[in-house]
Amino acid sequence: MKKTRHIGLLIAALLLAQPAHAGGQLEEAMSANVRSSLQRALADTPVTRTAFRNPADGAAWLKEMSHRLAKRMPDEDERLEFLTTLHWEASRAGVDPQLMLGLIQVESGFRKYAVSPVGARGYTQVMPFWVKTIGNPNHNLFQLRTNLRYGALILRYYIDIEHGDLFRALGRYNGSLGQPEYPTLVVNAWKRYWDYTPRTQSADNRTDSDPRS
Repeated sequence: MKKTRHIGLLIAALLLAQPAHAGGQLEEAMSANVRSSLQRALADTPVTRTAFRNPADGAAWLKEMSHRLAKRMPDEDERLEFLTTLHWEASRAGVDPQLMLGLIQVESGFRKYAVSPVGARGYTQVMPFWVKTIGNPNHNLFQLRTNLRYGALILRYYIDIEHGDLFRALGRYNGSLGQPEYPTLVVNAWKRYWDYTPRTQSADNRTDSDPRS
């Protein structure tokens, strides 16, 4: 019985590790100040709640997003942990959590162990060079919070260097700057499946601000 279960888990792991249909960020020169800022943001203390100031708003968001995500992520505990972590990490980076859900849908199809043909890893398909650039060797890009934190900070960084131009920022994220296909896919997924208006404006979702300042 144990042997059968072990084989089943191995097959499941292999299936989860199949390449994702995503590109990859390109390694570019970065100023020492920006690198230091990103490093500090990565090292910030983890928090296990959403960024909504009103707990009722957070509960409403989790309930709605959990319902929408259920078919893609059937395990409820896993789903709620994912959504709670995503909302906090996206919000603290100044990125709309619903945009992040659209990005993850396109990048990895919500597969934790997705690997792209160019080596991008996890939910947000982070390229390993980022660990060397702004992280440390202990960072595991398949770990939930680590992956979401990197993904949110990288997207924020691209939004900043593109002066708020989301389509160009998304192009950079995918390594396809100047091409419309990928940004269009992400924005369409965001607006079609994940668009959400809270009952009150109590979430700290500041897509036009820099959380590292």
